[in-house]
Amino acid sequence: MSAFEYKAVDSFGKVVLGRIEASNDDDLELRLTRMGLDLVDFKPARKTRFGFGRGRVGRPELVTFCFHLEQLSRAGVPLLESLRDLRDSVENPRFREVIASLIEDIEGGKTLSQALAVFPNIFGPVFVSLVAAGEESGMLADILKQLTESLKWQDELASHTKKIIMYPAFVGVVILGVIGFLMIYLVPQLVGFIRNMGEAIPLHTQALIYVSGFITEFWYLLLAAPFVTIFGLRAWARHSSRGRYQVDRLKLRLFPIGPIYQKIILARFTSNFALLYKAGITVLDCIRLGDNLVGNSVIAEALQRVRKQIGEGVGLTASFENTGLFPPLVLRMLRVGESSGALDTSLENVSYFYNRDVRESIERVQIMIEPVLTLVLGVMLGWVMLSVLGPVYNMLGSVTR
Repeated sequence: MSAFEYKAVDSFGKVVLGRIEASNDDDLELRLTRMGLDLVDFKPARKTRFGFGRGRVGRPELVTFCFHLEQLSRAGVPLLESLRDLRDSVENPRFREVIASLIEDIEGGKTLSQALAVFPNIFGPVFVSLVAAGEESGMLADILKQLTESLKWQDELASHTKKIIMYPAFVGVVILGVIGFLMIYLVPQLVGFIRNMGEAIPLHTQALIYVSGFITEFWYLLLAAPFVTIFGLRAWARHSSRGRYQVDRLKLRLFPIGPIYQKIILARFTSNFALLYKAGITVLDCIRLGDNLVGNSVIAEALQRVRKQIGEGVGLTASFENTGLFPPLVLRMLRVGESSGALDTSLENVSYFYNRDVRESIERVQIMIEPVLTLVLGVMLGWVMLSVLGPVYNMLGSVTR
């Protein structure tokens, strides 16, 4: 198939611009007609640096998708009619094209999960597996409800993660700006005055002068160093499996973000594990799907070891305990679930434990970061004031004597 950029009008005469994949001109017009659009003009889509396609389908669109289908499914509305209603109501042109493609595939004989699997960048493996389990068990509406709640939780988790990154980054930039102003502009203005006093320059004042001169001369290197380091580590991780493993390990160990990052990954894993297991998917398949979701090679390798040990006959709790990643309370919950046969309930409790722990950890770090950054700024200002005013005070004291 080829990608086309089109201009069309809907039933209300509104002009719609978008992009869609089609086999040829006739297929393009047919696909737009099924979307309720009349083709006006089209051209082959240009390939950008990041590949074909514009627009993004985010988590809010997926929440709308699951909630819409769940509600209409419970009301007894056929799947194709539900998808057509959703296609006509969504505002995101890219998502409208995706839903139109789903409708075509289902009309062609595919199941919903098979149609979703065509878009792995939008509907991930866990999403597709859960929908497939819901179709086989006849509990699609319940699965869609669980997916809605899971997506909402992931969105809340992403919001918490942004908070813990954005606030320190903003305050850090302000502090660096103040320090840069002091070292590059203010201190050099006072150095000449201090040296002309004829007094012995204290050691801390000499250190301040040296640091100020270094920053003034090499400020561009100091400014570029963080970006060079970050992009260098990303390139190393992208082109080397060993580099990716070492970078992922660094992410887990970098205090204070690392421990919270690990909890976020494990919270996502246990939440999806609970959903998959409750839908009837085997433990080994749950862990296998989790390998692709954690986004960290260190934890993914640990989960592969868990899967291997379970395959060799080791118990579920013992396999997770051998990784050294899970705290005792979580292991205790897994042990209870394994012995009682209520593993799905235990997994939900584990997910709840991690959700609460992540929120509390983020709140603690946010409370801790503000006074720490304030202390850093206060120490820098105190150092500058002491180094500048100390010699002046000593000179005035000698004059009065």
